[in-house]
Amino acid sequence: MILPVILAGGSGSRLWPLSRQLFPKQFLTLHGNLSMLQTTAKRLEHIEHQPPLIICNQEHRFSVAEQLRSAGCKHSGILLEPMGKNTAPAIALAAFHSLKKGSDPLMLVLAADHVIKNEQAFCETVRQAISSAEAGKLVTFGIVPTCAETGYGYIKRGKALGSHSVFEVAQFVEKPDFETAEGYLASGQFYWNSGMFLIKASRYLEELKRFSADIYDACEAAVNETNEDVDFIRISSEAFSKCPEDSIDYAVMEKTEDAVVVPMDCQWSDVGSWAALWDISDKDDSGNACKGDVISINCSNSYFHTQEKMIAAIGLDDVVVVDTKDATLVAKKSDVQLVKKIVEQLKSEGRSQWKHHREVYRPWGKYDSVDNGERFQVKRITVKPGAKLSVQMHHHRAEHWVVVSGTAKVTIDGKDQYLTENESVYIPITAVHALENPGKVPLELVEVQSGSYLGEDDIVRFEDKYGRC
Repeated sequence: MILPVILAGGSGSRLWPLSRQLFPKQFLTLHGNLSMLQTTAKRLEHIEHQPPLIICNQEHRFSVAEQLRSAGCKHSGILLEPMGKNTAPAIALAAFHSLKKGSDPLMLVLAADHVIKNEQAFCETVRQAISSAEAGKLVTFGIVPTCAETGYGYIKRGKALGSHSVFEVAQFVEKPDFETAEGYLASGQFYWNSGMFLIKASRYLEELKRFSADIYDACEAAVNETNEDVDFIRISSEAFSKCPEDSIDYAVMEKTEDAVVVPMDCQWSDVGSWAALWDISDKDDSGNACKGDVISINCSNSYFHTQEKMIAAIGLDDVVVVDTKDATLVAKKSDVQLVKKIVEQLKSEGRSQWKHHREVYRPWGKYDSVDNGERFQVKRITVKPGAKLSVQMHHHRAEHWVVVSGTAKVTIDGKDQYLTENESVYIPITAVHALENPGKVPLELVEVQSGSYLGEDDIVRFEDKYGRC
């Protein structure tokens, strides 16, 4: 039976300002009505498989769990990496975990942040690869190229193995210059390296131990100390910290004699830039892709995306304009790869926009920092039905809560009270307090903070149902 292993790590900084470190591109709704993670899980419905195993960074665990829950996607667990170590260790963790559970599945390794428009072709190609993977081959899927793309690595095919749908891997090559890519395209022997694989768990570990024993040993030790907590599978942080970083290509696929490539023609994109997203988006007669409230006059071949405010554009060609609540990107479409330099500068200057949005998601709901100034901050807080914020106190700020809709259960220094629409409460500095939504609908409230220091690190937690400290 196939076990999908969805790799949901990565920062996706090339899609800033929509993508941030704490809410990267796999959680964004960029194409269609679902996030990229949700779409990845949903496209598996036409393949016979076990519920997928998700691997993600520890700080993204609640976003992953909530997105899968809201989309109705069952899973086999969310395996948490204490730190990112690239794809070879991540896949090893999945393989060791599966063997520990008593199964040796065919692991269908997928990235959570790819777009595949022809899902039927995707599923048919996966089914074509099953017999090779069951026979012990390490299958990679090569995307049939449609242009001389310089942003992808390539795979050169060797001789056919029994059928014209499976080939030996002759060579993995790095991202080429344009002239080299044109030669690859003309030869008909090269495919884009998709980063998708179908490999039996035990075979992957055999080859990993043979070629990258240090990764094998560290991952085995990390999984030997697994703790499972509802949705989450936690491994040993100390053992995993000793694991080298490496990709599956470098650690295994370029060295094994059993690598094979199966061509896949499924309208695939890794959406690695705003230009790539424009390329796969629906466009108007002038070549403009628009998402949100956009008015464009005499514009062409451009990408416009707004979350809240209206974008009005006149006389623009070949540009990208992306507006969020706290940042706006304006760039030539041909220069969007430089977005990473913006992120690096924001990070070096200690600015928050590289890390998180103005609207921040939490396991209990979300908050939006709508205004701030010297000694005050205003937030709009949404608490999901049945959810509860941690029991906490602050040394430097007081808080005023005004309920906009729903019902709030408020605890202050051990005393409970219930508030409904248009009612308010004051929480003094150092008061131990908690907020809970006991109702069946979301709780909306406005929080006004005042004090000498308003940072998120001025929280002393005494009790938290989500395991935060």
